[in-house]
Amino acid sequence: MIYYHHSYSQLDLPAHHRFPISKYQQLHARLQQGPLAQYLSTPSQAATREMLLGCHHPEYVDAFLQGTLSDKAIKKMGFPWSQTLVSRTITSVGASIEAAKFALQHGVAANLSGGYHHAHPDFGSGFCIFNDWAVAAAHLINQELAEKVVIFDCDVHQGDGTATCTALRDNIVSCSVHCESNFPRVKPASDYDFALPQGCQDERYLETISDALQLVIRLHQPDIILYNAGADIYQGDELGQLNVSKSGVKARDSLVMQLAAQHNTPLAIALGGGYQRNVEHLVDIHEQTFLALFDNLAIMI
Repeated sequence: MIYYHHSYSQLDLPAHHRFPISKYQQLHARLQQGPLAQYLSTPSQAATREMLLGCHHPEYVDAFLQGTLSDKAIKKMGFPWSQTLVSRTITSVGASIEAAKFALQHGVAANLSGGYHHAHPDFGSGFCIFNDWAVAAAHLINQELAEKVVIFDCDVHQGDGTATCTALRDNIVSCSVHCESNFPRVKPASDYDFALPQGCQDERYLETISDALQLVIRLHQPDIILYNAGADIYQGDELGQLNVSKSGVKARDSLVMQLAAQHNTPLAIALGGGYQRNVEHLVDIHEQTFLALFDNLAIMI
């Protein structure tokens, strides 16, 4: 199942805001015209306060939900606060939780949002408010649906918020494959960090993905992999610093899907980051994940 909600692209942002908010709607429209259309679904439940508290401090959760964040906290978050932002945020986190649950039962699922890995326990950062995969992992464990969860983060930026959200959780394993010189400047240690040099190309990148994922699967035997499929590894991304080709993005996603299937491990996918002012070109890159999913669907379900 692939979860999408119209609120993903309905945030009213200031003119020239850096976040490509329309990409979700445009990607959904493309998928509606393709072979995965039958799997598109609307999430049934937003994340509750109790779910968010699985990883986030109550003072921060309540300040965001009630609109009492400081101006400094809002600036660091990257979005102007609004009730629409609250609704969008908890809907997206709820969809990631629902995708994780569906994947546990059926092998694979995706959220056409999510991957908000810069959200820390007590503050938001880099367009990330609540850390959806960390919250989903904690929820699965708290509900006794899983005993060990791997968060496999392939966004070009290191998953600093995931590292801090899961630092005290032995049953949630964080693994980040990212560009060493990119945001964030301070990178809290994940359980496993694979930092690649600026300009890294397809061959080395894909070798690292394979080595990293096989390592964490072998060592931890997870019940599920929560995958952040960032499109910002692409060589044309305006905020990325790697040199991975368009075909390399699809090859990465296929590799992750195939390794998960080989180890009989369910896989849930979040869209992750991607930054191009030409949103249609950005959607081309995000679409590679779903072209790979279609190619590999038979071995995953």
